[in-house]
Amino acid sequence: MTRHAFETVSSSVVYDGAILALRLDQVAMPGGKVVEREVIEHHGAVAVAALDDNGHLVLIDQYRHPLGRRLLELPAGLLDAPGEDPLEAAKRELAEETGLAAQTWSVLVDVALSPGFTDEALRVYLAEGLIDTDQPEPEHEEADIEIVRMPVDEAVRQALAGEIVNATAVSGILALVAARSTGAQLRPADAPWDGQPEAFARRKAQG
Repeated sequence: MTRHAFETVSSSVVYDGAILALRLDQVAMPGGKVVEREVIEHHGAVAVAALDDNGHLVLIDQYRHPLGRRLLELPAGLLDAPGEDPLEAAKRELAEETGLAAQTWSVLVDVALSPGFTDEALRVYLAEGLIDTDQPEPEHEEADIEIVRMPVDEAVRQALAGEIVNATAVSGILALVAARSTGAQLRPADAPWDGQPEAFARRKAQG
């Protein structure tokens, strides 16, 4: 059976904001019909599951305005420069949000966050061998971040109980436990990331 090639017949950007763009694509469906699909372009993102020497996960408690409340999350940030190296971005975000660096890095999991309407994707790294490092002066919501060190088992409990609901944190926590329980070998920190979104970053760079 020949699989259908979903051709984009035309495309237009109807909104181009600071952190996302809304694109309307006309896409050819099986049978020849052309339908419109709304696509949110977004920066890619990285997050860090950082484990200290006690085996505790370093989480941040941060206010999230769209939900109007604070969430427990992994240290994370956007890849908002074209060609930015994800690993270097992860190291930067860990330092900025926690004042920590790590001696050992590996790829924990890659996630397409909501592929039904956005190209936003995330890479979660595992960072071990934590050491203190210089931390830039925080701004905006980051000035109100609180650091929480939590046993991994408690983080799993909170995720399954609906107390940790951030998608990045849930995927990173559960991937960490799955890797440990199965003995799965993690990818090296510089492993290729085929799903890294770049359209929005390129658009912003072009002005």
